Amino acid sequence: MKSNRTITFFLAVIFSVFFTSGTNSQPTEKIYADCFLEIQNGFVHNSQPMKALLTGSEVAEFRTTLFEGNIYRIATCSPTDKKIWFSVYDTNNNILFSSTHQNFSSSWDFKMEGNMECVIEAGLMPGSGDSGLALVLIGFKNAQ
Repeated sequence: MKSNRTITFFLAVIFSVFFTSGTNSQPTEKIYADCFLEIQNGFVHNSQPMKALLTGSEVAEFRTTLFEGNIYRIATCSPTDKKIWFSVYDTNNNILFSSTHQNFSSSWDFKMEGNMECVIEAGLMPGSGDSGLALVLIGFKNAQ
């Protein structure tokens, strides 16, 4: 009798792991696929997807190092077409780019003139709902 309960318990755990992980990862995989389309056209993804689940007016902060001689593209994506704003700062908190000043563009291309550690902040646009996933991808290519 005890072994039947144990088997039932393990089957329930296995069932929940397989079915909940598949349903949660599917939308994320689609978001990645859609966002990778923004990085194409000669850019190589840096293999460091940055994502955050945001609620209300929360702001996600990501850090990255950008290197001289490269052209970069930063792209933002979210499921259900939620709009995301993003800003890029140097380590002294000087603003380098803000999508709020560029008609809320979902991407930005730029060339690095030196090596620099940057901070990328991202958040949901007001009116985009109570919560959502913000995904930021960075692509690069040689500036030759």
